[in-house]
Amino acid sequence: MKQKIKHYLKEGVIFLLVMSILANILSLYNAQTLNKQPLTLKEITLLSGEKFHIDPTKPVLIHFWATWCPTCKLEADNIQRISNYYQVVTIAVNSGANEDILKYLKEKDLSFRVVNDQYGIYAKEFQIAGYPTTFIYNAEQKLVFSEVGYTSSFGLWLRMIWSSL
Repeated sequence: MKQKIKHYLKEGVIFLLVMSILANILSLYNAQTLNKQPLTLKEITLLSGEKFHIDPTKPVLIHFWATWCPTCKLEADNIQRISNYYQVVTIAVNSGANEDILKYLKEKDLSFRVVNDQYGIYAKEFQIAGYPTTFIYNAEQKLVFSEVGYTSSFGLWLRMIWSSL
């Protein structure tokens, strides 16, 4: 019996490792088509109607997501945590009217900055192919990291620390 448990645990670990490698390869493949230009976005209008000015002396995380995206739902808490310490702007794509997004944020207890990209204008500009997609720019507004798919809190922290150096 003990041997069976060890065998299944070993198979489970191998499976998770292979899936992780495949997910990273898929993310790298999907990231190839993203806009890799320096960040030109300086000011953006949030759901609240207020204008947010991106501080050009600090790194910034730009996160594309959607209320209908299952992976985005899993990643939302990670984005929330990082937004408490770093400059983060999230862009909700094709997620309905402002009221729909505000209701979603309230239900999930999320308070990060959100832009409603109801018609996918920013998504086209950044050449988004899948959700979620995250861009991290350094203090010089140069793209340091881009990721398509789920990113852990630990991964976000490491990337933001790196972009701050």
